[in-house]
Amino acid sequence: MKETTYTEAVGRRKTSVARVRITPATKTSMVVNGKNLEDFFRIPAFSTTAISPLSGSEEDLGKFSISVKVLGGGISSQAGAIRHGLATALAKRTPEVRRGLKKQGFLKRDSRMKERRKFGLKKARKAAQWSKR
Repeated sequence: MKETTYTEAVGRRKTSVARVRITPATKTSMVVNGKNLEDFFRIPAFSTTAISPLSGSEEDLGKFSISVKVLGGGISSQAGAIRHGLATALAKRTPEVRRGLKKQGFLKRDSRMKERRKFGLKKARKAAQWSKR
């Protein structure tokens, strides 16, 4: 069997799913859906959220080439899915980093999703206004 040089993981948030591959490299670079990280996330806060597992740990993780395919949801939940997938991949690759990532909450799956709409109601819980007469 051929030895794989990359580590792969899946991250999820709301309805977004991110498939993350990390490969050792000479310098750290990140490509999301074929685009550079800054080009994909126009708002810097989302790109900071996505790469937070890299800067969050105390240990020297090394340099990685990171490739991400992300589908579904909005850009905020996509950033959260990438963060979850990247943290999981780093924990798989270097197990000693796991404790720090877990303490910061990066390995937790945030399962909060929009509640489905029920029939007879306007939204998930909002009903039509009741009138006495």
